[in-house]
Amino acid sequence: MIRANHPLLIAAEVVSARQPFRAVKGLLSAYCAYPFAEHREGRKIRPKLVELRKHYDLSIAERMAVARRRLFESVEYARCNVPYYKDVMACLNFDPEKLSRDVRYLEDLPFLTKEIIREQGDRMLAWPLAGTRHHACKTGGSTGLSCVIYYDQDAADYSAAVTLYARERAGKKKCRSELHFACRFPDEAEPQWPTREDLKCFAMNRSNIFFDRVDDDGLERIWRTLKRRRPYLVHGHPSTIYALACYIERAYGRSHAFSVFESSGELLEGYMREKIAQVLQCRVIDRYGLAELGVMAYQTVRNDPLMHVFESEGWPECRRMDSGVSELVFTSFRNRLMPLLRYATGDIGNVVLQDDGLVLTDVIGRIHDVVSINGVPHLTHHVQDMLDHRVGGIQEFQIDLRFNPPVLRIVPEALASTAEIAAKVEHYWPGAFKIDFVIHDDFIRVGRRAKFRHVVTV
Repeated sequence: MIRANHPLLIAAEVVSARQPFRAVKGLLSAYCAYPFAEHREGRKIRPKLVELRKHYDLSIAERMAVARRRLFESVEYARCNVPYYKDVMACLNFDPEKLSRDVRYLEDLPFLTKEIIREQGDRMLAWPLAGTRHHACKTGGSTGLSCVIYYDQDAADYSAAVTLYARERAGKKKCRSELHFACRFPDEAEPQWPTREDLKCFAMNRSNIFFDRVDDDGLERIWRTLKRRRPYLVHGHPSTIYALACYIERAYGRSHAFSVFESSGELLEGYMREKIAQVLQCRVIDRYGLAELGVMAYQTVRNDPLMHVFESEGWPECRRMDSGVSELVFTSFRNRLMPLLRYATGDIGNVVLQDDGLVLTDVIGRIHDVVSINGVPHLTHHVQDMLDHRVGGIQEFQIDLRFNPPVLRIVPEALASTAEIAAKVEHYWPGAFKIDFVIHDDFIRVGRRAKFRHVVTV
């Protein structure tokens, strides 16, 4: 075995990214390696992908009829098989049969939260985990304390099929390569090659970039890797790719290394979308997914920034909050091991029925992304607008509420005056923050996957 950064492997990357070798590799991956890996792992993803294609070829009326039927079946299944829901529905004298006549009857069921999931434990499961093939997925901490969601194998396969289908809608067939951004932790050594992950990546026609810094040196290494591999689609956090775009604009003006950026893991702000598209000369795709449910909405229509809900996978609702905003709520259809009914995601947004399907609107972030400034609560998108349009000269920011007063970390533009930025912040929010001018590396990353958040609380 050799190290993953061996010069021979880097040279192989360069060759395999050029035609005709790129096409040959893509075909081998899509039609040989992927089917073999799917069979070897005992998975059934491709048949579910075919099923999804057929579903979304239906009219919206036909699709919604299927969704209503699945909603009834999911609630009835939970009532019969899940101890927690057995008790809840018995206490409420809830009859799922009424859902077949009017889906508004679902509102008689209480919302499900992470706190309830942690409190109920195994009572959320339809059958014991012992002796059952299952997949544990830990939620992030951005909408409250983490909890573990268990997927049965069929649900995991549907989740994988949805991701494949969504990317197909963005033009990314299996024979086209993709690249995934992941955080490299400081105590991780360069791995040996090949590993099981390397074989998985070949089957999926995917590669990974593990990065541990987003200063100029780190961003330059990322860019060189992207130029060397030339993937069709890049998947990562928008804050990371935005930092890359800012660096490329400063160092090269504009440049191109991939066709599609698929945003994930945090809110894709409008200013990020615009900068990434213009500087990196790519199409920017937004998606909405979470560990509890998988990918539930995707920007499937070119030049339309709205994300279309995959109603084949779950039933969406809005929960009106006391603050006047709406929280996204979903009922899952696929996961029989741990069905989630009326799960309150903690994410703010609305669901609207259009002629071509359900779409998410006004998705502005997480509920905990509310910061008190001089005793007045503000959503962070408002803070962002103030910093963009009234203060100016700011690439990115983060508010650390662990200090009193809170620390406002700011990455300034290269030619911006830090004194002028500080004066304007003090003008708009007198005495509210201690200001700290930093680089992207100095931001606090939260959770096991080291996600960027605009607000840090723990």
